[in-house]
Amino acid sequence: MNFDWTEEEQAFRQHLREFITRNVPQDWERFAEHGPGSAALTEFAREFCGKLAQDDLLTPHWPVEIGGLGLDPWHQTILAEEMWTTGEPRGGQYMNVNWIGPTLMKFGSEEHKARYLPGITSGQSLWCQGFSEPGSGSDLASLRTKAEPVGEVYRVNGQKVWTSYAGLAETCFLLCRTGEDRKRGISILLVPMDTPGITVRDIPSIIGRGDIHEVFFDDVEVPLSARLGEEGQAWDIIAYSLTNERLGIPRYALARAALERSVSILSERGDFADDAVRIEAASVASLCEAARLASYALVDRRAKGETLGAEASSARFATVMAERRVAEFVTEHLPEALADAHPYLKMHHQRGIVAGIAAGAAEIQLNIIASDVLQLPREPR
Repeated sequence: MNFDWTEEEQAFRQHLREFITRNVPQDWERFAEHGPGSAALTEFAREFCGKLAQDDLLTPHWPVEIGGLGLDPWHQTILAEEMWTTGEPRGGQYMNVNWIGPTLMKFGSEEHKARYLPGITSGQSLWCQGFSEPGSGSDLASLRTKAEPVGEVYRVNGQKVWTSYAGLAETCFLLCRTGEDRKRGISILLVPMDTPGITVRDIPSIIGRGDIHEVFFDDVEVPLSARLGEEGQAWDIIAYSLTNERLGIPRYALARAALERSVSILSERGDFADDAVRIEAASVASLCEAARLASYALVDRRAKGETLGAEASSARFATVMAERRVAEFVTEHLPEALADAHPYLKMHHQRGIVAGIAAGAAEIQLNIIASDVLQLPREPR
């Protein structure tokens, strides 16, 4: 792997930084505390993403014929790093860029692409993902929300929980059961959130206003044409989607920026002279760097056209560890940050809380690494 950025890549990153400086408000750090799913940040994200789209910076790594510039995965990584270092001003729309749009391009019908891609490329769409259920969190194969075909529609009944952005989203990427097989009995429906029979309830949390919800489906009728892919194909589609999601969220960039902000504050007030604090900071910085390089190894493979699989879980877990350690460092040495003294650090802490849960719990990532990467036996020999 070549660790040097090309002149063109450096210019792209600088262009992004200049765009962010022009379009992110001066009080952004405190504003970002609203949380990615809040009404305030969602409204701001639509305006911000619209400007990104106008400047060809929302989906530059997408094919030209679908509104992109055809740039490579390294440009996608640079874009994501700069957005996350800032505090992700795209709000919930980062999902559109990372995996919803690419999934629709790969598996969607022409009707799906015509209906949904323009809203994504213009920076106006907000989606939610109907994955987790009560008693069925990261074990997606055990989900029970059921979709029964009745004439020209599916009739959906069930419940989802911890659903990010559901309160304001227009469309739900819904996993539901259409057969008895644990994995091959699952299908995907693209469900408008204003469909009769859908009830959304906000779950209050410390990670931000309006970020997570319960969603109830009571005899919700969805056209058969809303199914993404074939019936029972969800497991293959989700494997593709989650690989994109896990690789497309460079939380290590936000974690490293928060660590550097912490060290700067400690240095200014004379608290960074302690050897124990300096050693701890160096240890945390090494975890951030390890997470970055683990992600870069996968980006390099993707840039070469290779198909990624369970290896994405290794990079994902490295990032979770970095996020946790930065949050612990801040809590230990700058606890006042959690009481509004340092908005950027509080914002990172809120984002960091979900690092080991979103896109698959950390424990599930370890199981995937053990079984699919290391090929360890499930039972002692």
